[in-house]
Amino acid sequence: MLVKGEAQVDYGQILVESEAWSEFDPYRAFAGQEGVGLCGGGTKGQLLVLTGLRIGGVGFTVELHDDRPAADETWEEIVEVPFRPVSAETKLRQWNGRASWEPGLEERDYRVRYCATAMDDGRGKDVREDDEPQTGDRYLLQFWPASQEPARLLKQTSRTAASWHRVATSPVG
Repeated sequence: MLVKGEAQVDYGQILVESEAWSEFDPYRAFAGQEGVGLCGGGTKGQLLVLTGLRIGGVGFTVELHDDRPAADETWEEIVEVPFRPVSAETKLRQWNGRASWEPGLEERDYRVRYCATAMDDGRGKDVREDDEPQTGDRYLLQFWPASQEPARLLKQTSRTAASWHRVATSPVG
């Protein structure tokens, strides 16, 4: 387990990057994903990971596996996307810059599974102050070495996830 605990989100986002973002464009993050939102792997060397809560701390876990882990169907939202770091210094970075973690990814192809629960609760809360309890939304990001495959939507139950999947279907301008 690489990360387990609370991660701070701003604008409902956490970033995985193996090089600095030159231009941030959430629509391009989902380019080529055919209606798969929540985890945008359309920008080389970067992932945009979305949460229900807009600002504050959420339960967040990151795992690195040797092989494809079994999917846990208790998660309400599940997507998979391809990812390839473009440098040896990949970081999971909170949008506000408070903290970052180095997951130890090599420059090779990975499959990423992003799972979420209670996204609508987080979106309904919108902003969580540090002294308030977590809203219940929590997230899991899993990496494992794999050849490149198209992004896939495996499970979707919330209005929040449905909204982001529609954004990923919209044409990039």
